[in-house]
Amino acid sequence: MKLRSFICALSLSAVALPASAEIYVSPFGGYSFGTSEFDISEVSTDETGKLKISESEHYGVMIGTTTKDPGNIYFLYSTQATDVRSGAFSDEIFNELDVDYFHLGGSLYFPNGKFKPYVTATVGATHLRPSGNYSSETRFSMGFGGGAAFEITPQVALFADVRGYATFINSDNTFLCGPNECLWHISGDVMWQGQANVGLEVRF
Repeated sequence: MKLRSFICALSLSAVALPASAEIYVSPFGGYSFGTSEFDISEVSTDETGKLKISESEHYGVMIGTTTKDPGNIYFLYSTQATDVRSGAFSDEIFNELDVDYFHLGGSLYFPNGKFKPYVTATVGATHLRPSGNYSSETRFSMGFGGGAAFEITPQVALFADVRGYATFINSDNTFLCGPNECLWHISGDVMWQGQANVGLEVRF
């Protein structure tokens, strides 16, 4: 999926939102963990090993609208500044990497007074942005999770959740390509990553 096409589709979806719904903005931050390891082989030597994206902090924002279920529909953007490590070739950091999620999703709430547990699911794109002259990668991804919100006022709520993301990687593909060559072949189908988030929801 091309990132530009996904953003266009998201914009068309936003036009169709009901005019009577409440709009909300939810900034959040947290920690990304549990990233999958991939089998890799160095192109020049065929030496094999493991590749992993390091765990680190992230931040992001959700912009959406409430529904009558009760629930919501939202666009999520999350960005993580991290690095890529390969224990087979070096214990040192190989390259810096930004991991961005662009997702469209929805949540279903189970209210109990001011306390509102919920489940959520999303779909969209994962954008991997290495530093330097290496090429970026964009892949289709899906997310799911659960959490709870606590209403401070009818317009403001605190929330915390845990999410899992599955990014679909083509197996036996090149990875971290520069202007003249690709360094590694990567073998894997799905990159799994978890997130723990805390944020603030403000309704308008």
